[in-house]
Amino acid sequence: MRVNPNFSADILQDLYQSQSQEQTTMQQMASGHLINMPSDNPAGAATLVQNKALQSQTDQFLQNTSNAEGLLQTADSTLSSVVAALNRAIALGVQGGSDTTTPADRQAIAQQVQGIRDQILQLANVSYQGNYVFAGTLSKTQPFTLDPTQPDGVVYNGNDNTNTVQIAEGRSIQINLPGDQIFQGSGGDVFGGLQQLITALQNNDTNGIGTATTQLGGGLTYLSQQRVFFGNAVNQLTSNLSFLQQEKVNLQSQENSVDAVDMAKAATSLAQSQVTQSAAMAALARVIPETLMNYLK
Repeated sequence: MRVNPNFSADILQDLYQSQSQEQTTMQQMASGHLINMPSDNPAGAATLVQNKALQSQTDQFLQNTSNAEGLLQTADSTLSSVVAALNRAIALGVQGGSDTTTPADRQAIAQQVQGIRDQILQLANVSYQGNYVFAGTLSKTQPFTLDPTQPDGVVYNGNDNTNTVQIAEGRSIQINLPGDQIFQGSGGDVFGGLQQLITALQNNDTNGIGTATTQLGGGLTYLSQQRVFFGNAVNQLTSNLSFLQQEKVNLQSQENSVDAVDMAKAATSLAQSQVTQSAAMAALARVIPETLMNYLK
């Protein structure tokens, strides 16, 4: 009687497969990933590549949205401070135009309005992350500087262009308005109104004070209308941020469904591989001596 020579080969194949499975499972448990090389699961690997690309794109959109939201919130907060300053200037204009106000008082009020003008000038030159907010697309150029030779008392150094940023696939949003449109627009010239009020107060010109105060009120109304743009844009970005954050969660969940290791299942598989190896080794211990004896006979 002869032993089937293929019997030991079958046992060796089983042993090899169980060892290979054990190594694979141990690698998966150590890395936390089911797919550590494309050959582990070609289809799954292709899905992961696409998923990673989408996650990277989503991360970029999240960063763009967050940066744009910060810039727009800075602009809106700044304009809120400008509105408060203009209201003070208008109140001073009303006070300066009163018949009970003396020429000396008007000189003192003119100095206060100059201080407000300087404050608003500083606000109009606000920057965010090293870029001027109200300079159009010339974000490295200070948008406004004092210039007594100009009717408004200031000169605009920016341009009339606007910036846009991509916040989703196929979707971009405008994130700024030119500074001259906000502070020197045809619908209301803030700096022009302030300069006229200062001049009228200094000249003790009650009619001019009234006219300048009215113009300044128009500038305040116009600036408030421009400010609506920033509030609306912030609302859009806040909504987009929520969408992108959920999209990121969804993509991570999809990745986990393809690649994440179930540790309990992996531990069971590892134990099964070890049992299979033990059984194969025991079988080989019996088969090899018998095969050798038959060969010697």
